Amino acid sequence: MRAGAQGGWVGGAPQAVGSSRRYGRGMPDKAKILVVDDEVSIVEVLKGILRRQGYRVKTALSGEEAMACVRAEPFDLMISDIRMGGMDGLCLLEQARQEQTHLAVIMMTAYAAVETAVEAMRRGAFDYVCKPFKVDELLVTIERALSYENALAENESLKETIASPAEVHFGTLIGDHPLMQSVYRTIRKIAQIDSTVLVLGESGTGKELVARAIHECSRRSARPFVAINCAALPDALLESELFGHVKGAFTGATRDKEGLFEAADGGTLFLDEVGAIPIPMQQTLLRVLQEQEIRPVGGTRTIPVNVRIVGATNENLEALIGQGRFREDLYYRLSVIPLDLPPLRDRRSDVPLLAGHFLARLGAAGGRRLALRPETLTALSAYHWPGNVRELENVLSRAAALCDGGTLTLDLLPAKLQSLVPAPVATVAEAATPEPATTAAGVTLRAFLREKERAYLRQVLEQHGGNKEAAARALGISLATFYRKYEEDYSAPHGR
Repeated sequence: MRAGAQGGWVGGAPQAVGSSRRYGRGMPDKAKILVVDDEVSIVEVLKGILRRQGYRVKTALSGEEAMACVRAEPFDLMISDIRMGGMDGLCLLEQARQEQTHLAVIMMTAYAAVETAVEAMRRGAFDYVCKPFKVDELLVTIERALSYENALAENESLKETIASPAEVHFGTLIGDHPLMQSVYRTIRKIAQIDSTVLVLGESGTGKELVARAIHECSRRSARPFVAINCAALPDALLESELFGHVKGAFTGATRDKEGLFEAADGGTLFLDEVGAIPIPMQQTLLRVLQEQEIRPVGGTRTIPVNVRIVGATNENLEALIGQGRFREDLYYRLSVIPLDLPPLRDRRSDVPLLAGHFLARLGAAGGRRLALRPETLTALSAYHWPGNVRELENVLSRAAALCDGGTLTLDLLPAKLQSLVPAPVATVAEAATPEPATTAAGVTLRAFLREKERAYLRQVLEQHGGNKEAAARALGISLATFYRKYEEDYSAPHGR
């Protein structure tokens, strides 16, 4: 195979030199790169190109030779062919990443072996390039790989600290559960790099809020944040919305229209429900992610765009791949950095915080102060919330609308939540203790609250299979407090 000049092609017939842009802005200074290929011509050309970019380069003509280099000294990046005699690229990838866990890896492959390259990404490669490839394309991929791996390494070397609530919540995200703290830390890590992010989570968990937080914390925050729900538009309209169209492209196209990729230029484009994108358009989107340029519907010219993509889905994309409904190569392009959002049922200790946030907002809109009765909060905390945070907000909005005063009582909640709070019953121990005057129902407030706490304690413990430590975390209390309340519960003679 022949190698072209910078801006042309490597691994194929040389073409005219393209863009004269230089890459490397924001990359680690003098990054060390290991180039591996059993074709001497490719190795020598890449070595020359990379050295002109200021990189330190070492070469190897086999997987075995490359592993000797990896064991001898650290590298920031390895560029390796997949098909080589002896140790192939996949085996080299796994062994090299075991030796140097933060080694970024870019694989080179022929077009006929793209499936193998996708397998390499599954095993930890950052990306792949197909031979013959443009030098500009390779240099952009190198920049992205180095920026990503360097950001991860720097963050892991720092002692993790918990920031102030305003910083942790990014102004919009509510919750102090450890699962949410992990989400906040991930947002801070990935905000400063431009790799694509795939936010995974059930409906109503706040995926768009996470995408906005990533954008607002990034260097793109001064540029637009544009969001689109890919499941809300028919196929033809979705293509026009994303890429724009020219006048006369179809019936009704009376003028040129700018697409969302152009509208988000320099900023972030949030693609919600990416699993709904039809297969033909997935191929177009894949090309846009690779080339960083779009072609409007009906147009003949391409338009360069500089957009960070944050995708989101509540579907299992890997299952859709198995069904032939989603492209595997697009999946790996979108999920360079996957971010999982926990459902509300796994962080129920955040329910009081979320409820307080929504009530404050609802009260301000209505010019009144809103509060919850204890039994109302008990019901909210015990519910499993299949609709997650969005469902909690809707339930409280309904209750606030029906509330005549400022206190949300249990009867204002849906029946399925009311049923989670059993009718109060006085225990034998409580009956023997002198109490103030009882309520009309015959049970004092103290007795009622104690019984509710006991019932909820037992319920949470059962949900966590008897694991007291896990139950304490879910309740947002210390293990010592849990043991004290647990002993109080089971030392009382209430029939268990």
